[in-house]
Amino acid sequence: MTNPVAAVGAIIFAFLGLWHFYWALGGSIGKAAAIPEIEGCPAFSPSATVTALVGAALVTFALLLAATSGAVAAPLPDHVLSWLCYGLALALFARAVGEFKLVGFFKRVRGSRFARLDTLVYSPLCLALSVIALQVGHRGVV
Repeated sequence: MTNPVAAVGAIIFAFLGLWHFYWALGGSIGKAAAIPEIEGCPAFSPSATVTALVGAALVTFALLLAATSGAVAAPLPDHVLSWLCYGLALALFARAVGEFKLVGFFKRVRGSRFARLDTLVYSPLCLALSVIALQVGHRGVV
């Protein structure tokens, strides 16, 4: 991969995708800290299928960064790959900002393990991946 920023982003997305597959197959390490809580109870309980779909999406994002940077072949033109990276960057930025209740920098529900990790790890990671996707998309156009 000629773009080290794309490589880092692709590795992070691939790792996160594999971690979701681990959860979908019954793994439990870290799972409780990945679900927002309301008054000490999980806000939702994702099924194994939904968790696997999230894993597949994350692996797809890794492939998108790799394809846009030229590391792997893709059946889409470069400008389409770049625009997909821009869309990914926007979605990740929106996740970092949050929906103003349970997730993101501006969440109102605080004090849970998830909320602390969201503030310290998850939202900053989404913001960093947003910047990476934006940079990779821009390089794909140039």
